[in-house]
Amino acid sequence: MIDGARDLYRRELLKGSTETLLLSLLCGEPKYGYQLVKEIEQRSSGYFRFKEGTLYPALHRLERDGMIAGTWLPSQTGQNRRYYEITAKGKTSLASMLEEWKLFTNAVNLVAQPEGH
Repeated sequence: MIDGARDLYRRELLKGSTETLLLSLLCGEPKYGYQLVKEIEQRSSGYFRFKEGTLYPALHRLERDGMIAGTWLPSQTGQNRRYYEITAKGKTSLASMLEEWKLFTNAVNLVAQPEGH
């Protein structure tokens, strides 16, 4: 796969997984946007790199759908930051998403890597 096609494929995979990844990151404690960007990059060993154009629309969608709640709080520098935390609805949705992901990846592996090949 040439680099351009690989980048496009990676973006499409990320687009379909953004909400699952964000909800997963918010299971531990509330986080603000830049913190989410850095943590996802670090935890994925650099594979995932969220840009503002991806991150904030996804956070707004999740908040609108009641899966996360955002609160403005002052930071150590005194500047206000919007911290997001997962809601009960978000935890339920995440559990469903992760179960579906497990089924999906298992099915892809069965097709892409059949036994004996």
